[in-house]
Amino acid sequence: MVTAADITAVINALNLSHKPICLHASLRSFGWVVGGAETVVQAFLSCGCTILGPTFSWGFAVPPPIEQRPPRNGWDYDADEGSVAGIGRIYTSFSQEIDQDMGAIPRAILAHPKRVRGEHPLCSFTAIGPFAGQLIANQSHQHVFGPLEALVQADGLLLLMGVGLTKMTLLHLAEKQAGRTLFRRWANGPTGQPITVEVGGCSDGFDQFRPYLEPTVINRLIGQSQWLIFPAHKVLTQAVTAIRQQPSITCCCRPDCERCRDAIAGGPILTSGEK
Repeated sequence: MVTAADITAVINALNLSHKPICLHASLRSFGWVVGGAETVVQAFLSCGCTILGPTFSWGFAVPPPIEQRPPRNGWDYDADEGSVAGIGRIYTSFSQEIDQDMGAIPRAILAHPKRVRGEHPLCSFTAIGPFAGQLIANQSHQHVFGPLEALVQADGLLLLMGVGLTKMTLLHLAEKQAGRTLFRRWANGPTGQPITVEVGGCSDGFDQFRPYLEPTVINRLIGQSQWLIFPAHKVLTQAVTAIRQQPSITCCCRPDCERCRDAIAGGPILTSGEK
């Protein structure tokens, strides 16, 4: 059984208090937390932390317009017409919608009355705490990982709570900074017309970054949850180097994975009007 006091004790012992932290978390990994996901969130806030979490909402996705289908975009347009879930729907940062598979802790972050949510309709990030506005301000439909860039600039941390590197979205930012163009998908804009948005690709191969990132990690066990704590700027620097030296490091090795194939080739080929 894990209590709020157990979590705050670890936060203080690891000198995480008052720092901006991106959480990728599995509540189930703890075994049992008294008070559930809200206890985890409140423990960090009580220590003065600013917490940032992915709060993706692919239910707002719409099919790609015929005239906006760039090649090498990790998508076989002929075989897959795309999601129709978002047709007639418009995302705003006030929305409480979040994908079911995001987990209980991101849902608790989104439900917090003082949360600040990004403007990206499919891959928003949400933050709570003293630096929440600063972290979220730079996110837009054409700048999906702006919150992670702000986290790096703020000397923030990445915390994997019971999950592995395949959940570390900062590695998608590393792909972009290594020179790849991120994939494009579509959602309705404020006027109800489809807009092109920037998104990450396949992360199933990201465990291959482990040798590059292990020298920077701190490990702790809280209940049954293995915590992996990384300095965000070091992860970004090491990952960019790794991708440039070995582009296939991001590959999930499934021969039919179009996203991995196209990412390694450099990502979608955009016209000047699409960039």
